[in-house]
Amino acid sequence: MINRVVLVGRLTKDPELRTTPSGVNVSTFTLAVNRTFTNSQGEREADFINVVVFRKQAENVNNYLFKGSLTGVDGRIQSRNYENNEGKRVFVTEVVADNVQFLEPKNTNKQSNQGQKAFANANGPIDISDDDLPFDLASVKEASYKCQ
Repeated sequence: MINRVVLVGRLTKDPELRTTPSGVNVSTFTLAVNRTFTNSQGEREADFINVVVFRKQAENVNNYLFKGSLTGVDGRIQSRNYENNEGKRVFVTEVVADNVQFLEPKNTNKQSNQGQKAFANANGPIDISDDDLPFDLASVKEASYKCQ
């Protein structure tokens, strides 16, 4: 029997990290995977696949992935069921990841998004005192003068 799945997609929201009663870290996230064709309106559709990852890889996913991250997952499909609080049987199908690959440079989207937010309302020069700079401004001015 073969049960293997390989997916590449983007996270639909930030991963959620939990710890089991026995101390095992578990991270869950949903991966939006584009279909290779378009529908009758010419729009590309996507499948939304739930992914579960355990232990150290779960910590890494939680620390380095976020909504929109391009991610590769290698794992197996698992189905399970349980009875919810209302007494109804709930069926769940998910990918249990053996390997999660971060397919973009570290913090690419997060840094650009945060940078845009930080300067969204900047309308002119920022008032910074010389004491706030991580270098001696006088020596920079002197070096600049010598280069001219």
